[in-house]
Amino acid sequence: MDTNLSTSQAATRGNLGGDAPEPREFHVTYFDTDCGLIRTETFDSLPAAERFANRSIFDEQGWAVIDAVPAEQGRLAA
Repeated sequence: MDTNLSTSQAATRGNLGGDAPEPREFHVTYFDTDCGLIRTETFDSLPAAERFANRSIFDEQGWAVIDAVPAEQGRLAA
């Protein structure tokens, strides 16, 4: 498996945040190979989500997906 996300980032960056008018948050869903569970972390910025996703993939079984979603109302105030 390709562990370098930079190749796919170029093709998908426009879908991840772009010029979206509403506030966005970024959900990183990844496979934790240490315990065999799929986990999700939430970030306020795309660069932070990308850094986490890249760090989460450290062997050939690891994977991570970044989704840009509208920010929840509770998180907007924080």
